[in-house]
Amino acid sequence: MQQSHSDTRLQKILVLNPKGGSGKSTIATNLAAYYAWRGLRVALMEHDPQGSSLRWLKLRPADLPPIHGIAAYEKKLGVTRTFALRAPHGTERLIIDTPAAITGMQMPEFTNDASVVVVPVLPSDIDIHAASRCIADLLLVAKIHRSERRLVIVANRARRYTKAYSSLMRFLQSLRIPVAAVLRDSQAYVRSAECGMGLHEMKGALLQEDLDTWKPLVDWLERRTVEPPHGTTDRPLVYEPARTGAEALSP
Repeated sequence: MQQSHSDTRLQKILVLNPKGGSGKSTIATNLAAYYAWRGLRVALMEHDPQGSSLRWLKLRPADLPPIHGIAAYEKKLGVTRTFALRAPHGTERLIIDTPAAITGMQMPEFTNDASVVVVPVLPSDIDIHAASRCIADLLLVAKIHRSERRLVIVANRARRYTKAYSSLMRFLQSLRIPVAAVLRDSQAYVRSAECGMGLHEMKGALLQEDLDTWKPLVDWLERRTVEPPHGTTDRPLVYEPARTGAEALSP
């Protein structure tokens, strides 16, 4: 699938959650593959020394649209940090996969110039607790105000109609932050990780249900490319439930 390059503004999409195993690399790689499939110029930056996203990129078939990889965790002698982290000229989407165990004090260096911060959250008590701390740090330490509409949540590996799913959605509804997608717990992501492809590039009729769960997220991100600058409030949040328990997280 191709599109014109009329929108050449770089959009930096940061995928962040200090909790390990929340699905950051899965979301980062599939976003990168989606935009490459769309015909955009894409770079994938990996800050995690485990290198999951770049391992996925090395498996990517040569006949698929290219994605430029940046190993941000590597220290290169004789090269400035700024130069090492630069995206190629003309890059339109920069997807940034962050490491686990980022502290609140470290968050601003990742979030300051990000167009969007995507926070994946899993449906378990441990992950919900970790996510509450992550969101608090993003609001209070990284100083991302809800009105900026830079912060979005993805419910990951969700199984609808389970107690864990209900608990997760109640928690997310209390935050007054957009929940842009609810991704299924699906074997399609295992296949994606093994073949260096994104769901949108894979074939199979059984993928459609998973692809449908991505549409709200990519639609939300596309709207961000044409929204006013940070801090304006002339457009409503995508998701604005009644305030039921997040008063302590107010910036």
